[in-house]
Amino acid sequence: MIMQISSGMGPVECRVAVGGIFGQIQKEFPDIEIVTATNGEVSGSFSSIIFTSDQDLSELEGTMEWICKSKYRPGHKRKNWFVDVSVIQEAMEINPKISADSIRVEKFHSGGPGGQNVNKVETGVRVIHIPTGITVSSTRERSQFANKQDALKKLSAVLTQINTDNKYKQKNDAWSKHAQIVRGNPVRVYEGDDFRLR
Repeated sequence: MIMQISSGMGPVECRVAVGGIFGQIQKEFPDIEIVTATNGEVSGSFSSIIFTSDQDLSELEGTMEWICKSKYRPGHKRKNWFVDVSVIQEAMEINPKISADSIRVEKFHSGGPGGQNVNKVETGVRVIHIPTGITVSSTRERSQFANKQDALKKLSAVLTQINTDNKYKQKNDAWSKHAQIVRGNPVRVYEGDDFRLR
């Protein structure tokens, strides 16, 4: 599963909280691996950390609170800082390499201009990608072989585009979650410089 811990638009203390809380979660679940992290302005602080785990950590999803007096702004009265922990939907990865057992090929009469041969011979080709159900067809070439090659090229382009779109959507989801933090009803509360779990 892929998760993100984020400071949202919060101040430096929230970015420190991201680093400290992530460190505690990592001790608790040692199989966690960082995918990407965006450093904050002070050592050990992060505006966002995206990480993976083989375990189901969905119970951590929600707002987490860190209670600590700010050492970055000593006169500041506030001592409650909030971060967001979200599950990021995994981008569906489709293999753009097309194997013979992943497609079904159908032939049909092309129709339209192109001489007598077009309507007598099945030159049109339809390729169905079995895992996704995506169908592409080609009738523009004169031979069945050429139309099959053209349809396979189109299918490969479609599958590559789907992968690109899915990755873009995953990034967008991560950003939208980074931009919103709900304060109140935290799933966990940590206290002090050593991030003790309350």
